[in-house]
Amino acid sequence: MDTIFGRNKEEHPEPIKAEVQGQLPPWLQGILLRNGPGMHTIGDTKYNHWFDGLALLHSFTFKNGEVYYRSKYLRSDAYNCNIEANRIVVSEFGTMAYPDPCKNIFAKAFSYLSHTIPEFTDNCLINIMKTGDDFYATSETNFIRKINPQTLETLEKADYSKYVAVNVATSHPHYDSAGNILNMGTSIVDKGKTKYVLFKIPASVPSVPEKEKKKSCLKHLEVVCSIPSRSLLHPSYYHSFGITENYIVFVEQPFKLDIVKMATAYIRGVNWASCLTYHKEDKTWFHFVDKKTKKEVSTKFYTDAMVFFHHVNAYEEDGHIIFDIIAYTDNSLYDLFYLKNLNKNFEENSKLTSIPICKRFVVPLQYDKDAEVGSNLVTLPSTATAVKEKDGSIYCQPEILCEGIELPRINYDYNGKKYKYIFATEVQWSPVPMKIVKFNTQTKEMLHWGEDHSWPSEPIFVPSPDAREEDDGVVLTCIVTSDPKKAPFLLVLDAKTFKELGRATVDVEIHLDLHGMFVPEKDLKTETE
Repeated sequence: MDTIFGRNKEEHPEPIKAEVQGQLPPWLQGILLRNGPGMHTIGDTKYNHWFDGLALLHSFTFKNGEVYYRSKYLRSDAYNCNIEANRIVVSEFGTMAYPDPCKNIFAKAFSYLSHTIPEFTDNCLINIMKTGDDFYATSETNFIRKINPQTLETLEKADYSKYVAVNVATSHPHYDSAGNILNMGTSIVDKGKTKYVLFKIPASVPSVPEKEKKKSCLKHLEVVCSIPSRSLLHPSYYHSFGITENYIVFVEQPFKLDIVKMATAYIRGVNWASCLTYHKEDKTWFHFVDKKTKKEVSTKFYTDAMVFFHHVNAYEEDGHIIFDIIAYTDNSLYDLFYLKNLNKNFEENSKLTSIPICKRFVVPLQYDKDAEVGSNLVTLPSTATAVKEKDGSIYCQPEILCEGIELPRINYDYNGKKYKYIFATEVQWSPVPMKIVKFNTQTKEMLHWGEDHSWPSEPIFVPSPDAREEDDGVVLTCIVTSDPKKAPFLLVLDAKTFKELGRATVDVEIHLDLHGMFVPEKDLKTETE
């Protein structure tokens, strides 16, 4: 199994100058910082799943028309322990690791006991988060890892659970206009309750002496509110959540973690991923929390069973909350990324059994309480419906915006507001994106960019400094090539026309990544600060 997925990638910690073709906009100054799995074999051991690989950070730095590439493995405790042992000794979600058989029997018995609520990995391979002036590599465990965005050096490890009672947290936080972070995590059977916790990390702490500022943002983390899980031992899995001007949007899907199975997984010799189950006969529940009162809207809104990972955006209009997500009818997506399925012929063999669908739900928060049972309460022009049931709950059906897109991004200045454009990868039935698209949610028009043997990453929109319209700016995507004769490159598209402005080619192998962010030059501390 030596496809582009399973091959270990070399790191390139020293900057490599890329060859630039075309015209990059002179205002594009800063760093595109991205994260994803880069090493899947350690000694004689292999990870089972592509999402388990050790985190490899990489970046493209734009400086005065020149572009520099670098990459560096996150020096997590997981990385260091595995490399030192020359085998996988730290468990990941899809791969359970066992202690070295040479270790004495007492240590072995002890580690069995300590695995009940597992000590999770700090292999933060999913995304990058900005907290004040600091940057962290993140995944979905309680650990995040501070990094230097310029050198990609790994700094200290931080643990959410020291500041808030969560065992897992999302890798898709939201930022408000002041730079404060909102994120969610699950608190599992804490004081007899399982709940979804919304917490806020301030962007700055004004009244703190300089020397203490370093650790202050996380130390001042505050819980905004919590939503009780519908089930004590089967909390919902979620990868992201939504936000509007006044509300938090949380979707409790019937894709659930089985806590009892998780606690015994180690002893049973199975991975934690096997403890995730999709209950297709269950409903999917919508929760809306008022940001000001911190109270949940009392009406029960629900839809049919679905599995989803990514919220696109959400906003309010005329007493309704409108939110867009990318959903599946089953959980085949995760299974496709087991490395045994990503073999030489995976493009023919690996087929999703459910295509991703971009769904728009229109939820009437303010509706006529005397409306008849069976009536549609949506008063906006949309094919989405919200029907009042006998018991007072409201059954929502979405409008289908489009099919076959994933890894959605927007102009983040429009986050939580009425918006037009989604930038995404096009996936159809194969798990690997072949194109990137710009989709207009209002006209349903779709623009594409694609090239033979080219696999694009999540497209990131960067607004131009004098932007007037939502699509004034550029779209950046890293292109990995499946043709050994073609070097990988960073592509820069005009976000309006979706035509190529330029590309920066590097003559080293780059890895397929997951998520990341563009950091404008003004947000980077100079080395002396």
